[in-house]
Amino acid sequence: MDYQGRIIRPPSEAESILLQVTTGCSHGKCTFCGAYDGKRFSIKSPETISRDIRYAAAHFQDQRRLFLCDGDALIIPQKRLVALLDEIRAHLPWLTRIGSYANAKAARMKSDEELRELREHGLAMAYMGLESGRDETLRKVRKHGDAAFIVAQGRRLREAGMKLSVTVLLGLAGPDGSLAHARATGEALSAMDPDQAAALTLMLIPGTPLHAEAEAGRFRELTAREALLELREMLAATDLSRGLFLSDHASNRLPLRVRLPKGKNEALARIDAALAGDVTLKPEWLRRL
Repeated sequence: MDYQGRIIRPPSEAESILLQVTTGCSHGKCTFCGAYDGKRFSIKSPETISRDIRYAAAHFQDQRRLFLCDGDALIIPQKRLVALLDEIRAHLPWLTRIGSYANAKAARMKSDEELRELREHGLAMAYMGLESGRDETLRKVRKHGDAAFIVAQGRRLREAGMKLSVTVLLGLAGPDGSLAHARATGEALSAMDPDQAAALTLMLIPGTPLHAEAEAGRFRELTAREALLELREMLAATDLSRGLFLSDHASNRLPLRVRLPKGKNEALARIDAALAGDVTLKPEWLRRL
């Protein structure tokens, strides 16, 4: 397989075939993100992708899912993306799901009909980064679009028939904006109503603008207690009709897997127990991205 640079995929795609169809991220300006190390965004050639599809067909017949890497395959022009999905299905007919990251900017470039067409041709799972529901926080970290824009694009993906997983970041607003960030993010998740919401904890990455701000004393990461309080506030403000709320990423101190709405009270009680010192948190040396 032709892999260029570091390959990033969601935790739930750990057992998937990883097919790199783009390099980097089409936005690439978020101050907290070091995922692609300055890798320039590009769409790989059809010939390179076709070779990888044929390689996967010959060597990965036991894997049932495929994930389109890197940061934003959805931005590929529609006719080319549909042809790519058809080629995947022709050579790997045993696949049960194809997934991709989908940022809001790229989703907005597709019409409702085009999103439905992608679903009909096999794109079943979309992963979107909301990060925060608080517009002030989104502006500070240079995320594309405000919360209402991101929520609207997430809803469009769901309405097209795709499953939607949304990522948010604990600690992104620092200590001063923590609870406002938490409440607004829970409200945005409720409005988007994804199949899955995943809360990661911010970990500053050397070389990113946000890390530089912290080094200069203009930003501070949350303490373990502050992060738990933010997690509690966010979960309390999140109402999904039928979805999972997760904080089981390796960056999190308190792993949670909550089926909403029925599991909320039990999860809040567990956070309270952790705040009281009755539940052991993950040691700092085990936390990682």
